[in-house]
Order: sequence, then structure tokens, then C-alpha cells
Amino acid sequence: MSSAAAAPARTGQVLADLVPSSRVRDVALVLGGAVLTGLAAQLSVPVPGSPVPVTGQTFAALLVGTTLGAGRGFLSLALYALAGMAGVPWFAGGASGAAAPSLGYVFGMILASVVVGALARRGADRSVWRTAGAMVLGEAVIYAVGVPYLALATGMSASAAIAAGLTPFLIGDALKAALAMGALPTAWKLVGKR
Repeated sequence: MSSAAAAPARTGQVLADLVPSSRVRDVALVLGGAVLTGLAAQLSVPVPGSPVPVTGQTFAALLVGTTLGAGRGFLSLALYALAGMAGVPWFAGGASGAAAPSLGYVFGMILASVVVGALARRGADRSVWRTAGAMVLGEAVIYAVGVPYLALATGMSASAAIAAGLTPFLIGDALKAALAMGALPTAWKLVGKR
């Protein structure tokens, strides 16, 4: 077993790679990412006129993908989705099951975690502006799946689904991107000082 924590950070690594490598580490990271996403989903505020609440879930999903990388991020978010669909009450507001009209956003989070994880391996989480770009792209992936799913699940028109499932969330998503823009590059700077 080699210790990645002792080596200087380089492109091709994500933050999780700095923890000494083992199967136990990978399992713990995948489980931890799923639990973090489930806990963040409990930070839920209803949006008037929308079946989709504002949650911390999307921020957690993007953070998980970025810090764990595409493969572990995918596994973590897939575990989160499958467990929630099987009855674990950790979707937004303690919900579970496969019938929620907002389930498409969860599927979008799985894909977004892969996208931001792959970008992080290329160093997209190491500067403020590159992190912003990765987060915006991740959010776009979530909406690209979530909004059409919302329209299909509820019978809404495309414009109604955009009005209920995209527009009310743009300011919050900008704030989440700003948090990531500060947190991820700072984490890399702290690692570089060790």
C-alpha cells in the first residue's frame, strides 16, 4: 500500500486520493458520500408552486463527485438513489420511494457527480473560476435530467416545468457554486502547504 497523502498533490488526483489507498477507504468514502447527501437533503425548504424544494442535496452531490472523483462519486450517488428508492427516508424532507416527481433530480445528480468528478481529476477544483465552471456544468446536468422528468411525472408543460423546477433555484445554485468556489481551492491550498 502506498501513501498518497505523503506525495504532493498533482493533476489526476482528487482530494480523496490524498487519503492512504485501500478498499476500506473506498468503501468508507462511498458510504460517507451517500450519507452526506442524505443528510444534506434534510435541509429542505418548500418552494411555493413547486413540488421541488430547495435543499442542500445538490451541493452535497456535487461536492461528493468533486472530492471523490467520477467512479466513487457515481457509486456514492447511485447508492444514495437506490437506498432512497428502496425506502431509506433520506430524500428531501425525509421522503423515500420511486414515485416522487423530483426523482429525476436525483438521477441527474448521479450523472453530475461523474461529470464534476472527471473535471476534478483534470484540476477543475483547484482554482476559483475553474471550480465555478465545474459547478455550473454539474448543475446544468442535474436540471437537464430533473426538469424533463418533472414535466413527465406531473404532466406539466415544458414551460411550467422550467418555471417550477428551474427558475426558483437559480439564485440558490449561484450561492452553492460560490461556496464550492471558496471551499475546494482552499482545501487544495491547505493540502499543498503540508
